[in-house]
Amino acid sequence: MNNLYTQLSEVYEAMYLTFINYEEELNFYSSLLKKYHCGSVLEIGCGTGNLAPGFVRQGFEYCGMDISSEMLKIAKRNYPQNRFIEADMRNFELDEKLAASIITGRTISYLVTNKNVFDAFTSINKNLFSRGILCFDCIDANKFIPLIKNGEKVIHKAEFETKKFHRESYWQIDLAQSWTFTWNSVYYEEKENHLEKIGEDKSAIRAFCKDEIILFLELTGFRLKEIVSRPSYAFDTFVVVAEKI
Repeated sequence: MNNLYTQLSEVYEAMYLTFINYEEELNFYSSLLKKYHCGSVLEIGCGTGNLAPGFVRQGFEYCGMDISSEMLKIAKRNYPQNRFIEADMRNFELDEKLAASIITGRTISYLVTNKNVFDAFTSINKNLFSRGILCFDCIDANKFIPLIKNGEKVIHKAEFETKKFHRESYWQIDLAQSWTFTWNSVYYEEKENHLEKIGEDKSAIRAFCKDEIILFLELTGFRLKEIVSRPSYAFDTFVVVAEKI
């Protein structure tokens, strides 16, 4: 598992609270779920649980799921009244089926092999009601991969409470499988006269083309309902909505 979601989980929480407008995320996903008349939702890749209280406030039966015990520790600490479970999206079984499953924060990007994607969609299908909804966001390969064909270094900064964080990332295409790229990151805390290194992370990340997503859906018992283009933090993405057949 990536360091960002284990040893650096507290840094993740601090930085992404400044990168992501969680109220905007909540309203986007909740409006889609209401459009398809979903009253219950499983959020896969819930991380530190920042969307959980909003879904409950809007009347959804909510369950958050993540593979990282460190991230869920923060979620349970911050939102003890909400339900969170630790599980792998490629193979899980809920106590009861739900009306919808959303995969937020581009979490599908960590499914770098076709088998991983197939297994995850199959497992999600089994845990949805008939005509249940699957909704997730993808990094758009057609837009992003050409941007990093020669490698790309980017710097992100964030302030949280009394601390200032600095992240240097380097993206490099890896053509060994699908549209993957490596994401090497070094995290620092900004001190008065220097940067103090606090950790680093290396991830294999996958971008997707729309046609391959549609094929995965067809192979795992889903019917495409709509695709919505949506810029997000750091990447151009598209959001997929599908229905269990």
